[in-house]
Amino acid sequence: MTDLELVVARKETAAEGVVCLTLRRPGGEPLPPWEPGAHVDLLLADGLERQYSLCGDPGDRSALTVAVLREPESRGGSTFVHERLAEGAVLRVRGPRNNFALTGSPRYLFLAGGIGITPIVPMVAEADARGADWRLVYGGRSRASMAFADALTAKYGDRVRVLPEDETGLLPLDELLGTPEPDTAVYCCGPEPLLAAVEERCAAWGPGVLHVERFAPRDDAGAGPRESFEVELAVSGRTFTVPGDKSILEVLEDAGVPVLSSCQEGTCGTCETDVREGVPDHRDSLLTDEERAAGETMLICVSRSCGPRLVLEL
Repeated sequence: MTDLELVVARKETAAEGVVCLTLRRPGGEPLPPWEPGAHVDLLLADGLERQYSLCGDPGDRSALTVAVLREPESRGGSTFVHERLAEGAVLRVRGPRNNFALTGSPRYLFLAGGIGITPIVPMVAEADARGADWRLVYGGRSRASMAFADALTAKYGDRVRVLPEDETGLLPLDELLGTPEPDTAVYCCGPEPLLAAVEERCAAWGPGVLHVERFAPRDDAGAGPRESFEVELAVSGRTFTVPGDKSILEVLEDAGVPVLSSCQEGTCGTCETDVREGVPDHRDSLLTDEERAAGETMLICVSRSCGPRLVLEL
């Protein structure tokens, strides 16, 4: 995974409570390639590390663009970006990494809620460039709070429906998802209540149709017993006991085993690790049902073991 040192070339307001950062290499060298759905980790001051979706043009290798919502109950990341991060500041940036890739499909339905529009912006551009049949339904608290809404409607016309909650109410999910549509991929990003409601309605659409990205863990993430188990590292041969009150990641970090991690809540995928033996007890908010059933990888920051022992590719 690439670590970059980038400068904040531009910081501007994208909507009420949303700032847009344009990041470039200090010397202007090309940045790594990325595809729609990718995100980067911003390594901020005071040990803060936050993930933000890329919302610029993948064809522009000169800059990376992220949009950051000021969260009312910020844990420090969005407050730092809004109040302390200025143009000209230099940031360490890790990535890009993509857990929300745009699959091939003749037809797409994009659903965005609030700041969840960020990964969707390059997706609709890509779908349009492919000549696919697509539409976007975009909800938010108010029109003033909805970043990129005017630009999207100006560019794509009636393929984009902008539905501010204070004007039209919540997104009409029963209308949008009540009848499964053949050959249609559904992409959704936004707050947890929206994602949960979309998942419920898309259950009848069949496996592999719905793709979601979460900014926070599922409401039921982490549920279940917390028994101790053993973890063997296949590469080094070392074995550790993971007690009920610690994660695999915490045990490995305490032992000085170098493991990449970021969110530590099962949403970003940085700590995803291959499983050689054993059955993972998946407690993340990232892997698909198919990936969980396969049991080939797990997020060691939150997930545990269904049995007494796991062997990991570490």
